[in-house]
Amino acid sequence: MKSFLIQNNDANQRLDKFLQKSVPKLPPTLMYKYLRTKRIKVNGKKSEISFRLSPGDEVSLYIRDEFFSEDNRMDFLLAPTSVELVYEDENLLLLNKPAGLCVHEDNAHTPDTLIHRVLHYLYRKGEYRPEQELSFVPSLCNRIDRNTSGIVIAAKNAESLRILNEKIKQREIDKYYLCVVCGHIRPESGSLRHFMRKQENNSLVQVFDRPVPDGKTMVTEYRTLARSMENTLLEVFLKTGRTHQIRAHLAHIGYPLLGDGKYGNGKINKRYHVAQQLLCSYKLRFSFSETEHLLGYLNGQIFQLPEVWFQKEFKEKF
Repeated sequence: MKSFLIQNNDANQRLDKFLQKSVPKLPPTLMYKYLRTKRIKVNGKKSEISFRLSPGDEVSLYIRDEFFSEDNRMDFLLAPTSVELVYEDENLLLLNKPAGLCVHEDNAHTPDTLIHRVLHYLYRKGEYRPEQELSFVPSLCNRIDRNTSGIVIAAKNAESLRILNEKIKQREIDKYYLCVVCGHIRPESGSLRHFMRKQENNSLVQVFDRPVPDGKTMVTEYRTLARSMENTLLEVFLKTGRTHQIRAHLAHIGYPLLGDGKYGNGKINKRYHVAQQLLCSYKLRFSFSETEHLLGYLNGQIFQLPEVWFQKEFKEKF
């Protein structure tokens, strides 16, 4: 038998969701059976799977020890502790992810990822103790492609994670990007509205001028910041958040990102000696519709990277 005492980071979630996170080796079918047969109880009583946990609740499991065997919760120690902070407080981190670093583990199970660096950083600070957490792990709230640099949000506690995920879903966190496209884009600013469909077999996005079955609308706003002899530096604002949206959308209208190996022009990329897309998530603005929550103090605040390398070198190199 093992008991879990519910803490703040475990509260306000359904019992079945808590069990899936805290006892991941317990198959769902057995979990539901054990709830029905009172081998899993809350505060000594039978409980429904939809029961919402509160701080101080005790969850008791009368199940075999094999379901509690050690997992890989400390793998993050294999990653460096180095993170480039844009902002930090008791609830969240804003991080500048370098190009080339994965946000999460890929198929090669590389231990050096952004989330592992964040966990190692917080562990060293004493703000994350895996042995004291039952179901919560500090988490990234948004993700960007491996070869894209820029700001990523990480939540330090469960309440912040819930709020940030909801605000991102409601489009109340505005994300701005800088990029370099091939050619002189016309018009110099505008709003693009097209339709996309992801190809699961090759992770590419197809863009269409008209609605298609299983397609999703994507809207991208842009404005020209500067021009070189051949290329254009843009600021891009996402009205929707689709896979590869900026890369695929701008390529569709004839202005692919410089350095993009999937949607770009290989000959031009080779001529400029760039092997990764010149794309950076450089600015965030919190635009909450209401502020009666833990993160209300962030409303209206703008966070911006002090420098983006290709912006500084744009006219000289690109």
